[in-house]
Amino acid sequence: MLRSLTIMFAGLASACAVYEPARLAPAINLSPEQLSVRPGDAQLLVDFGLEVAINESDSLAQVELLPGVRVVDAAANGPADSAGIQAGDIILAIDEMETNSPDAVLAIQRMPHRSEPYTFTLRRNTVVLSADVNGREIVAVAGPGELYRVDPIATRAGYVTEMIDVAGEPSRAGARVVKLFPGSPLPAAGVSEGEWILALDGDGFGSAQELINRLIRDHELGGKIVVDVFDGQSLRRAEVELWDPGRRISRISLGPVLQYRSSLNPETASLDILDFWLFSVYSYSRNDGERSHSILGLLNFSSGYGELTEEAQ
Repeated sequence: MLRSLTIMFAGLASACAVYEPARLAPAINLSPEQLSVRPGDAQLLVDFGLEVAINESDSLAQVELLPGVRVVDAAANGPADSAGIQAGDIILAIDEMETNSPDAVLAIQRMPHRSEPYTFTLRRNTVVLSADVNGREIVAVAGPGELYRVDPIATRAGYVTEMIDVAGEPSRAGARVVKLFPGSPLPAAGVSEGEWILALDGDGFGSAQELINRLIRDHELGGKIVVDVFDGQSLRRAEVELWDPGRRISRISLGPVLQYRSSLNPETASLDILDFWLFSVYSYSRNDGERSHSILGLLNFSSGYGELTEEAQ
């Protein structure tokens, strides 16, 4: 009896509790200072509504390239379709310029649009035809424009980089707050939209992206930072408490008396009472909505399992 009590107290002496964030913070990839956006081939100025390919001979015994380019597809109601050009036609020339490669057609499409029709010389089987195609002007698109850089976790705000002149000091980069998202800690610290953050913990930065990088990389969620804030007239310091995901107990260990473990990803939990290695007096586990109970390893029951049903065809 004394030995059993000694073992139990030794197990209790090794009790421990582990804490983890109560909510998972999403992983964020940091953006470069300059973004490269490709909206497509912005150099094309004229649209013929055509898809063309090299003109290969149909002979499997002797494959060779023939003059012209083959029309793979003519968009319905497009300029070429309206001029009567069909898939399978061979375009020999456009405005007497030979088109023996798809690149030749692209070169014409990169030239400024004109109001006069383009004269296509084409072959259909053994007949050579001429067709006037009214090319459609392509309006140049610059692609997506950057609005702001966002810190979606620590301060839950959007920033843009601007050069700021503070009285008596040289011009320096600042991050103007242009967007405050729900749950942002900045309003509680007295920081409003339209104001500039000029320094983080006493150190300046070169851009809004650099500010975001330092917030995400160098500071713990729930921690405090000090920012220099400029409202357009005066400079002040503000203490900001970053977004806090909260804390939860993820593990409790009381030797063989009690063992509790849980995780958020995947969402699981387990509890063992009086665990004697071979069996537990009581054991509980949860995996998402599925729950299992076991008493002495003899009585087992579960709840929350989905049922598989087979429907008659």
